[in-house]
Amino acid sequence: MRVGILTGGGDAPGLNAVIRAAVRKGIDRYGYEMIGIRRGWAGLLEGDTEPLNLDSVSGILPRGGTILGTSRTNPYKVENGVEKVKDKAKSLGLDALIAIGGEDTLGVANKLVKDGIKHIVGVPKTIDNDISATDFTFGFDTAVNIVTEAIDRLHTTAESHDRALVVEVMGRHAGWIATYGGMAGGADVILIPEEPFDINEVCKLIQNRHKRGKNFSIVVVAEGALPKDAQEFVTKEQTLDAFGHVKLGGIGDVLSKEIEKRTGFETRAVVLGHIQRGGSPTAFDRVLGTRFGIAAIDLVHDKDFGKMVALHGNKIVGVPLEKAVAKLKTVDKELYEIAKVFFG
Repeated sequence: MRVGILTGGGDAPGLNAVIRAAVRKGIDRYGYEMIGIRRGWAGLLEGDTEPLNLDSVSGILPRGGTILGTSRTNPYKVENGVEKVKDKAKSLGLDALIAIGGEDTLGVANKLVKDGIKHIVGVPKTIDNDISATDFTFGFDTAVNIVTEAIDRLHTTAESHDRALVVEVMGRHAGWIATYGGMAGGADVILIPEEPFDINEVCKLIQNRHKRGKNFSIVVVAEGALPKDAQEFVTKEQTLDAFGHVKLGGIGDVLSKEIEKRTGFETRAVVLGHIQRGGSPTAFDRVLGTRFGIAAIDLVHDKDFGKMVALHGNKIVGVPLEKAVAKLKTVDKELYEIAKVFFG
């Protein structure tokens, strides 16, 4: 049996753990031939592949990024893209495909299953933790730890200079990184896409801290967070990617200027950006990625296609791809209410 593996969308720590696990068990236990498809769906469109063997995956567990490379290519935005994918899968002799990615990559996988490429298994990857039908995605825990460490460091400089610091983190439609990272780092305000904010309320929280003798504040804001009166995201540019997304960024700078103007307190913005994606995965993400990789190759072996592996409690299960991509998983209101207890 010949099994292809691809990684699509934004990179995330733990991708190599998934690849390593699927290849190791695929070769050692099942005797499969494992093929790496480079640069996500682009590699499948172009037939850009490489053999994956035990040497290929040796030593990659602690490495961030992906040894296969990635892209945001959408076959449905390419002329005759679906037919090209079918033809390449056939010419490469692929009996099954493991697609590792987030909402966009898995959304393509789900459409391809419906369009006749049945032998696909999905693995949920995103630092945003916004894939439905799984409790956690790998990459999220690493990103949260990076954000938490950054906030810890920013506390000391904010306090030294009596400043308010606005920390912009990733999160287009879901504020999981902001909520978890902000709570773990002891942020004084956390702003997320799920709940439009009132800038006056934010300023009031900061002013109340000053009245209590706290002359510094840390505000964590997800890149997709919006003021209540805003009509659209704050963006770096309006051009769309292959999945129809604009490039977000800049809400931290906008917010910091408003806070300084309205309160008179010196305020600075810090954008963590792609730092959240980089570096070695945490132990949690290494183990979760490994479990996902094993479960994915087991689904292939059982010919249980059209499924995504998922974490439910402490168990790894297979769920329909269609269910996994039906809607985004947004921050639990109860969790955000807990975070609010510590605002101001």
